[in-house]
Amino acid sequence: MAPEKLIEIKERLDKNEKVDPVSVRTLLSWFWGSQRRGWWVVNSIRVSLKDLQLETFPDFNSAYIDSLIEIRKVAPVSKKDAAKKAEEDTEKLPENIADKSIDDVLNIDDPTYRISRLEAANKNLVFVKPDSELSEAITLMMTYDFSQLPVMQQAKRDLKGVISWRSIGQKLSVGKSSLKVRELMEPNFQLINSETSLFKALPVIIEHEYVLVKNNSNEICGIVTASDLSLQFKQLTEPFLLVAEIENHIRQILIKLGKQDLEKGKDERDVERVIETVADLTFGEYLRLCQNPEIWTKLILSINRKTFCDSLEKIREIRNNIMHFDPDGLELESIEILRNFVRLLQTLRNLKVF
Repeated sequence: MAPEKLIEIKERLDKNEKVDPVSVRTLLSWFWGSQRRGWWVVNSIRVSLKDLQLETFPDFNSAYIDSLIEIRKVAPVSKKDAAKKAEEDTEKLPENIADKSIDDVLNIDDPTYRISRLEAANKNLVFVKPDSELSEAITLMMTYDFSQLPVMQQAKRDLKGVISWRSIGQKLSVGKSSLKVRELMEPNFQLINSETSLFKALPVIIEHEYVLVKNNSNEICGIVTASDLSLQFKQLTEPFLLVAEIENHIRQILIKLGKQDLEKGKDERDVERVIETVADLTFGEYLRLCQNPEIWTKLILSINRKTFCDSLEKIREIRNNIMHFDPDGLELESIEILRNFVRLLQTLRNLKVF
């Protein structure tokens, strides 16, 4: 069942009434108060939109979470066009990434990780005009700790180039003495569309240290630098690294158990699977073992079992969310739960409790 807000928008559109754009975050909130684009939420939104014959522009799953999207009626498709599209989709074979070279992989246009998802690609830019004084550009770069500034005639449009510490240094080193931005800027700038795959943009950002981003209205809507990439990959990878560390520590705790005890973690209905070592257990089975009072006594951890297991249950739920590869990342609260549990395990390890 579609949320009331979406049904209301459908009714207004059917009456040819104007509907104001909403942010992706607002759209998500209509579905059980969701804050992230997990696979289940995205699927539910797509089903509701399809049932109501609506669509979002740009696509809500590729836009930055705080950017505005338009909700509109789906244009009618003729039976001939629908049949042709169905035939084309049937003929398409899934790509096997394992058979591709690294260069091929980096050029896959994955809509889940478009450059438009980054916050830096959706900001009002600080810029200078071509006839601005060099001192203005230097002051702005020092104020905001920027390495480069776009050179434009007006906000978001008429891009002329980029002025950077590098371009200033290079021009001054060969005797350029002008104090005007246009004489010291780089006219050959790096510009990509907001729909470009993040993986395709990576080599450009690494080589040139930045890319300017333009949206479908040909407006310059952001600049993505190497620093922005570092923050994004930290957001994406930190949860995986924290969960991996937790699993490694839990295995070290359980490694003292014999095969017979390890078997007690397995679901009783799972009779065919053989458990030989800790490595054969699932994360849920780690939890089941720790919840067993008899097993807990053998682990000799000298900490409260219920508190430990309650935390481990939260970790299990967070781990499940992570494994769905939600590109919006985890909420800060979930990250803190992971960090705190890692801290506990590291403390126990340092105290040689296990």
